Amino acid sequence: MAIDRNGQGNRVPEQLRPARMQIETTVLMSRHGESHPTELVDISATGALLRRPLGWAGEPGQSWVLDMIFGHNLHIHLEAVVARISDHHIGFSYSRIPEDKQVPLWNLLGGYADILEYWKDG
Repeated sequence: MAIDRNGQGNRVPEQLRPARMQIETTVLMSRHGESHPTELVDISATGALLRRPLGWAGEPGQSWVLDMIFGHNLHIHLEAVVARISDHHIGFSYSRIPEDKQVPLWNLLGGYADILEYWKDG
């Protein structure tokens, strides 16, 4: 539902979404023998925003495997679906997080895992 912070409708709808944690790290995205190194822009409990690699020609709805490296000892490997695409970014929604990666992901997110934030679509 589109609302503003006071519960009233407005011209540019604000919606609630899981809070994004701004963090940059290396990501390898792969699908059917195709792979692209890129960078993570932000991450949430439901998805991730990546920089769009040069030459990438994917489309919404495609499934990709994301391998994200955090520091020396945290590797998050999961499956995600392309939710939206812009000239410079790709938004992914998680489709499968292996059981052994769920707790490390929630630990990485910390308080961000339970917070909702307002955002404007457009």
